[in-house]
Amino acid sequence: MAPCRKFLAPFVASATLFAVLLSPTSLCAQVNASSDTKGIQGPELQIPAGTILPVALIHGFSSKNAKANQPIAARVMQDIPLAASSKIPTGAKIFGTVLSTEPAANHGTARITFRLDRLQIGNKSFPVITNLRAIAGFVEVQFAQTPETSPGFGTPWPWVTTKQIGDDEVYGVGGPVTDRNGQKVGHGVFGGVLVRVRTPEGGDCRGAMDSDDRLQALWVFSSDACGVYGMDGVKILHAGRSEPVGEITLQADQRDVVVRGGDALLLRVDR
Repeated sequence: MAPCRKFLAPFVASATLFAVLLSPTSLCAQVNASSDTKGIQGPELQIPAGTILPVALIHGFSSKNAKANQPIAARVMQDIPLAASSKIPTGAKIFGTVLSTEPAANHGTARITFRLDRLQIGNKSFPVITNLRAIAGFVEVQFAQTPETSPGFGTPWPWVTTKQIGDDEVYGVGGPVTDRNGQKVGHGVFGGVLVRVRTPEGGDCRGAMDSDDRLQALWVFSSDACGVYGMDGVKILHAGRSEPVGEITLQADQRDVVVRGGDALLLRVDR
């Protein structure tokens, strides 16, 4: 995190708390939306490989205190459009477990391995295999939801310009989303963005899969967001794309891996 963000973080956290709670993307509003199962037919939900799930952790966990088989959960933060007008609604939950931990004894290397593999929409549960594209601290999430400049008197909140995690610019609901080079990559919607997922320069994350170059829901993340944001010392050791598929490992040197409630993850459905 940039030095100025470290200095401003406590003030931004306080200043934006009420805006976040009152905004259409507030966690309370999203919980109420979890009963929406429009378009889901039969016992299985068809989620194409490569679908992005933008989620926020409900509770935190760490390499110091977490135990194997400890349950973990996250909440879907934006409607995720699927085929035939169906969707994964805001407020759906994804559940998983901690698989193993290695605390940072004597300021050594710490690791925590987990998986998120059960999607719940209302009273229906669906098995999924996911990998991790990006993770961001909750302060980064708050910055992404804070207008870059103070809106003028009478300017509706949905029209303000914000900067995504990864530097894409969002010009309000219905407005374009542009990358750092000014190229349009999608558009803003209530609760987030719909953009085409891109491969970052020099990054390990993939763009469109199987020629499926559709608009995807990335909530507060940029179209090429990849890796770790705002979590000093933490890195993605294993994203879960290769064997063991679906197992995500975070590592930190000389400190424990701490993941907090409200931290954001970009998961990608493998199959």
